[in-house]
Amino acid sequence: MLKNKTALVTGSTSGIGLGIALTLAKQGANIVLNGFGDHEGPKAEVEALGVKVGYHGADMSKPDEIAAMMQYIDQEFGGCDILVNNAGIQFVANVDEFPPDRWDAIIAINLSSAFHTMRLALPGMKQRGWGRVINIASTHGLVASAGKSAYVAAKHGLLGLTKAAALETATLPVTVNAICPGWVLTPLVQKQIDTRAEKEKLDPAEAKRQLLAEKQPSLQFTTPEELGALAVFLCSDAAINVRGQAWAMDGGWTAQ
Repeated sequence: MLKNKTALVTGSTSGIGLGIALTLAKQGANIVLNGFGDHEGPKAEVEALGVKVGYHGADMSKPDEIAAMMQYIDQEFGGCDILVNNAGIQFVANVDEFPPDRWDAIIAINLSSAFHTMRLALPGMKQRGWGRVINIASTHGLVASAGKSAYVAAKHGLLGLTKAAALETATLPVTVNAICPGWVLTPLVQKQIDTRAEKEKLDPAEAKRQLLAEKQPSLQFTTPEELGALAVFLCSDAAINVRGQAWAMDGGWTAQ
């Protein structure tokens, strides 16, 4: 379905981003990966699906590096057709104890980076007459949790950015939407489970169950593959009139 399209997935060397990249590649999309740490393993995993794969290690907190990445995609792939803004970081502390440098970093990576990729990708999408922007927000773009002020603010802001851009492209064959996952078993969430198990002297399975029970009525983690399948739908012709939506995939979290 996505043959000859190129998808940039930020923060895609592991977790949600890699899962989405793999799912898009299975539909024939060429993929540009981005992220820290090992990228050769993930790159080989995507290449095994028979598509062209690139990698750019842009620091998503730095606009100049983002611009260089977008230029690389234009030169090597002919432009970005599908933009998945997934890069994100987290830090937990109450507002009056929140380190200002951590606030600035979270806003830069979780929100401002999406603005910079979108402003650089949208002109090419308009010119080529096709484009999809999918912003990976969170249930924390819809509701809040204590101790996560910067993350909640950034994800709420990302939904606002999504809606504004969707209105600006409403008459064009370019759509802008957001996906709002609940708990996904990523390395970041596994760390929270491990911390809970150690602190409360629980076995890992019980720590996992308690984490889910607090928020997610299904008591099941959303998987990167499920998020990828939703991204594929949003890229399809069937989703041409899905615009400016914050699509929750959260096991009932925000239904409560």
